[in-house]
Amino acid sequence: MAVSRALRRLLRIRELEEEQCRLALEAAIGELSRLEHAMAATAERDRRGRRLVEASARSGELRDRLAGLEETRAANRLVEVLAPRIENWQAETGRLREAFIEKRVERRQAETLIGETEARDAIESGRRSQQALDDWFRSRLHRTRMNSDRAKGEVSIDEQDENEKHA
Repeated sequence: MAVSRALRRLLRIRELEEEQCRLALEAAIGELSRLEHAMAATAERDRRGRRLVEASARSGELRDRLAGLEETRAANRLVEVLAPRIENWQAETGRLREAFIEKRVERRQAETLIGETEARDAIESGRRSQQALDDWFRSRLHRTRMNSDRAKGEVSIDEQDENEKHA
């Protein structure tokens, strides 16, 4: 039983689905990375604002103090916006990772099924080849014996007909 075209088509579909899931996962990981980088930049912005407030306390510059406070407030607002987005993308990335793994398992199952079918076909083909060789050898051996017996004159025509019926 050769591997059917439908089974090969199924494998190709599974490969394409796995590839699509992998690309979606990579995109989600990229977006998550971008958001986490933005969160790190926001933390740095907050530190800069605090340092500005600190420096203004020593120098007495009101503008620096106000700028530092505004930087800190802006950083806090960004954290409030980024934190839920990061959380959502982490959940989405987890979901996409599970979908990718599921598609990979499906593809591997199809590959295994095809591999097993091909192995069975190879075994069956080997058996048929061996059977054909055995039959050829038996018929050759039988002909050799018949020719040998004819040469000796030991086999009658009736016995030859009987032997040929059984062969």
